[in-house]
Amino acid sequence: MNAEKVITKFYRLFESLFFSNYFYGICAVALSVEASLQQHVPINSLFYFVMIFLITVLYYAYPYIRRTLIPTDNPRTNWYTQHYQFMRWNQIIITIAVAVVASLFCRRFGEILLDMPPVPWLLIFVFPLTASLYYGANFLYRTYSLRKIGWLKPFVIGFTWAGLVTVYPVLFHDIINQLTYEFRWAGVLLFVKNFMFISVLCIMFDIKDYTADYIARLKTFVVNMGLSRTIFYIVLPLSVLGLVSFALYAETHEFNRVKLLLNVVPFLLLIIVAWSLRKRRSLLYYLCIVDGLMLAKAVFGSIAMKYF
Repeated sequence: MNAEKVITKFYRLFESLFFSNYFYGICAVALSVEASLQQHVPINSLFYFVMIFLITVLYYAYPYIRRTLIPTDNPRTNWYTQHYQFMRWNQIIITIAVAVVASLFCRRFGEILLDMPPVPWLLIFVFPLTASLYYGANFLYRTYSLRKIGWLKPFVIGFTWAGLVTVYPVLFHDIINQLTYEFRWAGVLLFVKNFMFISVLCIMFDIKDYTADYIARLKTFVVNMGLSRTIFYIVLPLSVLGLVSFALYAETHEFNRVKLLLNVVPFLLLIIVAWSLRKRRSLLYYLCIVDGLMLAKAVFGSIAMKYF
């Protein structure tokens, strides 16, 4: 096999990692580990992280798992058309696995779940409900979708991700150890930090969809304000807000300089990547570099908490 074929094969595998949404599952696991370390909660079992991975992949593949013969310029849609049978069975198998594991979990911890007060139950359901409303729900013969509210869309995604990776690791740990879930000031600050960080990534991602959103009259920040204003008036202030929330957490926990610097690096990378979006970028750039900032944040944050 010559070098060109090796490079082509590697590129296709690399492309599949992102188009299949497996990379999102990896990010969800990594961010959950980071949040557990930052909240001083023991790392959950492998079972928990497998579930987080599968649920994330299942959710993100949902809008693409439909057979279509309509020509499109979207490489991810074309990839799903080409690999339709594989991804169809992928979704079926993951759905069955999630349903079986969820049933076993409820069977084992059913009594604990029934004895929980309202707040943990609210936390269990509010994030999946928000995620489902993002794609849309039928009510009185009309479909309501939060993603159609352009300015709200990034914050819906940010809220859901922040709950998944910040609240659920602690909540799951407390359930299996029969502990009473309590609001922690550190957890609130970390929730805000993750919420702002991921919301900013979503706003940056909307830059890619500017033309389609403009035609569809979807009033995203980029459509309403333009690229430069979105970066300077939205992306940068929200990045600072997320950084401030972490700074407050770091101050209360007396972080040393190395630990503080490692946690600041992802926010600096966020600003650099936002600035790079002034030029047209490919879809794979957004999936790999922009969304890759989630993985970078998780890695730097975990190293800081584990070793410093």
